[in-house]
Amino acid sequence: MGFFHFLKTQLPTVLQVNLSAISNYIDCKVRIFSSILQFWKLCFLESSVGTHESFEKKQENAVSVHEKLKHKKTKRKPKEWRCIDNCFWIIGYLCITWWLLLFLCNFLPVILPGLKVPESPGTRLKNEGLNAHHSVVLVPGIVTGGLELWEGKPCSQGLFRKRLWGGSFAEIFKRPLCWLEHLSLDNETGLDPPGIRIGYEQKNMYMASYDWRLSFQNTEIRDQSLSRLKRKIELLYVTNGYKKVVVVPHSMGVNYFLHFLKWVEAPPPVGGAGGSGWCAKYIKAIMNISPAFLGVPKAVANILSAEGKDVAFIRAMAPGLFDLETFGFQTFQHVMRVFRTWDSVISLLPKGGETVWGDLNRSPEEENVCHSAKTQYLHSSSKENNRNDTDPRRSIQVKELAKYGRLVSFGKVASEIPSSQLSLIDPKEILYESTPISSTSCEELLTEYDGMSRESIKRVTENKAYTARTLIDLLRFVAPKTMQRAEAHFSHGLADNLEDPKYSHYKYWSNPLETILPDAPDMEIFCSYGVGIPTERSYIYKISPSDRCKSIPLQIDISADGSDNGCLSGGVYFVDGDESIPVLSAGFMCAKGWRGKTRFNPSGTATYIREYQHKPPASLLEGRGTESGAHVDILGNFALIEDVLRVAAGASGTELGGDRAYSGIMEMSEQINIRL
Repeated sequence: MGFFHFLKTQLPTVLQVNLSAISNYIDCKVRIFSSILQFWKLCFLESSVGTHESFEKKQENAVSVHEKLKHKKTKRKPKEWRCIDNCFWIIGYLCITWWLLLFLCNFLPVILPGLKVPESPGTRLKNEGLNAHHSVVLVPGIVTGGLELWEGKPCSQGLFRKRLWGGSFAEIFKRPLCWLEHLSLDNETGLDPPGIRIGYEQKNMYMASYDWRLSFQNTEIRDQSLSRLKRKIELLYVTNGYKKVVVVPHSMGVNYFLHFLKWVEAPPPVGGAGGSGWCAKYIKAIMNISPAFLGVPKAVANILSAEGKDVAFIRAMAPGLFDLETFGFQTFQHVMRVFRTWDSVISLLPKGGETVWGDLNRSPEEENVCHSAKTQYLHSSSKENNRNDTDPRRSIQVKELAKYGRLVSFGKVASEIPSSQLSLIDPKEILYESTPISSTSCEELLTEYDGMSRESIKRVTENKAYTARTLIDLLRFVAPKTMQRAEAHFSHGLADNLEDPKYSHYKYWSNPLETILPDAPDMEIFCSYGVGIPTERSYIYKISPSDRCKSIPLQIDISADGSDNGCLSGGVYFVDGDESIPVLSAGFMCAKGWRGKTRFNPSGTATYIREYQHKPPASLLEGRGTESGAHVDILGNFALIEDVLRVAAGASGTELGGDRAYSGIMEMSEQINIRL
């Protein structure tokens, strides 16, 4: 061990000294060789001009010949620089950079203690004597599972059994339209189009992959994904000594597994025939990571204009670039066409209406302040340590609270003024009006906007603000085929009477506000998510200046910037979250909806809030960071991994420490007046 330690600590110094010595040695040899060469030249020149010339004449002749050689050398035609030379230089630079980074990653953490990566959770828990006790089932979210091509159109020649998603994306650049065509689903059935078939990949750990493009029930109809998940959990239970399973869903996988909990109990042919006691028998805990229980506003922007804050920014920086018809670009139009065939996107629309997301005048996050995320979380930390302190938000002068309940506003003014001054139209009036078809002839229906006239689009914008209640009608108007198909599989409401037989339909199973948790009082549910990152909450839109065929008429107004509370930037209002999912959606059910015995949780299944405050990586050597709270990067968060491992080793939520909250999720939940 001492020898290896010596190598790690002293090798760089030794190499540096040796390389210096070698360099000096080579330099010395070069100088000697150069002197010998010059001497040889001088002797050669002397013999060529005769032996009877004077020493001065010899010198003049030597200088003359030297000048001629030099002049001849300068006249030599320069070497032509070829493209292949550039390629070799680039490859050389990349290789050198790679080896340099490899050296830094291996030696710097040893030389500089401050750069040491923390001990992995698995190693630390192993040293504590903990061992795996429960099997773990992982359920991925949207766009995180690989998709393979099993049957395709002629343009897909050579792609059989190759990944169209989740592998190399080189095929995108070779045949982008073909790639998009094969990723799209049938706009009528929501399944694979005729002639196209895409599949996906699958001792005590199991990755429950599924085709994330399909509606949750269609994954069972086409692939029997739910049945295979049920059988796998039962198998893990038996082969692991009849110990219950820990399930770890992520992002949309949380909604998918919530659907599974109802499916597995339901009778055939729709359900899995497991009965009411199945979950209590087989599942110890559900550790939901970055859950989108109540949906995400970002899904609204995807359907309206195929953009979010980042896309809107790029579009503003390079206006018209992605809309060019040259070479058939029209990037956003193609993306929108694909998005609107994925029923899974509809599953992420906000649920619970105005009761949860707020109305024209109020919202649960209305006191959210975005002046400084750092200041905000210093305050929240101090509030956690001293509950008697005055609310820090009162010390910040805020002229007007953000009206987050207006999920979509047309114009910055409409997002701020009192509701009494808003121009409001019942969206149902617009929906059922006879809308003339656009007079422009399009070669192909890329988006459902192509069936609408500019007049009908302007009519949509006359209703200046849309809430979670009226937003559904707006989407039914601008995306009628998508919503008609998807609403047969998903619901976004709030149940008045959960005993109503209609809620036995599978369209309600992924909405926690329209379904009942299984009868499993010993099971535990965790809501684990990151906080401390500005997250999209509502949008300011405008009509696109372009009226060309196949253009998307609505865009985020990136010029709308600045607000009294600092939460508006580039046409987007932000709140606390993990960059994709607001705290409200991720934490409400565990903080209030399921807390204790409620009508959504009659058996009293224990629920816990586990928040992870985001901390970006301190250096490039940390990669995505071991303390990240970002939506995807949180999967590498050491504290989260430790929580999962401890539960898999047998710990309960109480033994983990119970609730851990840095955000205002508890206060937000109290602002939601919901019957429990």
